[in-house]
Amino acid sequence: MRKIIVIIAALGMISLPALSQTLSADETAVIAVLNDFHDAAAKADPQRYLGHLTDNAVFLGTDEKERFPLVPDFTDYVNRGFAAGGWDYYSINKNISFSREGSVAWFDETSISNGNGGHFRGSGVLEKIDGEWKIAQYVLSFLVYNELWEEVLELNANERTNQLQD
Repeated sequence: MRKIIVIIAALGMISLPALSQTLSADETAVIAVLNDFHDAAAKADPQRYLGHLTDNAVFLGTDEKERFPLVPDFTDYVNRGFAAGGWDYYSINKNISFSREGSVAWFDETSISNGNGGHFRGSGVLEKIDGEWKIAQYVLSFLVYNELWEEVLELNANERTNQLQD
């Protein structure tokens, strides 16, 4: 019995390092940046949230008009949103790829809003600057089932017409 326990323990020690090595250090770092980016938004912490972005970052929101360069547009948008309590998304999966030289990463993630249950796709680009991963572009999109596409197109067309009339 003691021999079996020793063998099981030894196998466990062998497999634990193998599991931890499934992600590279850069993959782990990118995931940590994205997770902390979302956590800072949930806690309405603008310094931590904006600190994850490059100086020339761009955030593309779900509305057609939401193309925000970091300064001043996105910074102002974040400060207003965080004054109202921030926003809360959590990622249910991430896919990450890297450039050959390893200084650029791009990702996509599926996220769910804790506030309204909506499903979103976040995608974007990170740059490794002085050894630290920073978000250069983040694109937030609503996920729409193909079966609803015609209805969504009609709703968008109607709203575009309404906004042009205002």
